[in-house]
Amino acid sequence: MSARTVLNSDDIGRAITRIAHEILESNHGTEDLVILGIPTRGVVLAERIAEIIRRNGAAMPADFLGRIDITMHRDDLSRQPAREITPTTIPSGGIDDKVVVLVDDVLFTGRTVRAALDALNAIGRPRAVRLAVLVDRGHRQLPIRADFVGKNLPTSRDERVRVLLSDVDGSESVVIEQ
Repeated sequence: MSARTVLNSDDIGRAITRIAHEILESNHGTEDLVILGIPTRGVVLAERIAEIIRRNGAAMPADFLGRIDITMHRDDLSRQPAREITPTTIPSGGIDDKVVVLVDDVLFTGRTVRAALDALNAIGRPRAVRLAVLVDRGHRQLPIRADFVGKNLPTSRDERVRVLLSDVDGSESVVIEQ
């Protein structure tokens, strides 16, 4: 299997910084903003986005960041091997009437995002839901699009996009495997 690196650590850092600034600009600040990462790498990316927002002096509540487990909302449970259920953590202010930004590493068919929307619906009723992804590779099966994208990577269906983050994988890159 051959692999080519399409984003290195610096590229990932720039993309995350840009996404954080775009979130702030589109929301006109941090009021009523909640950021929820989709495990596993989406949680790491959400934490990094939140840190950039804090570092830039934006006034944020202490707990505007969380994670949403989508395992039981997936439509492929019968075909995929068992997945580990991770805890969902929602900020103490909840998500009702908030602008929720879902964060994931790769947007492909849209099925993970659909599961995340179902999971959100079971928790509350946000005013709006936005989607931030590090990589959008196309090939949607559902009418879902990202609002904030680090990098659009047109790929073939036979290729696989892997996001490696130092917090999880020990190295930092985005590679396309053939």
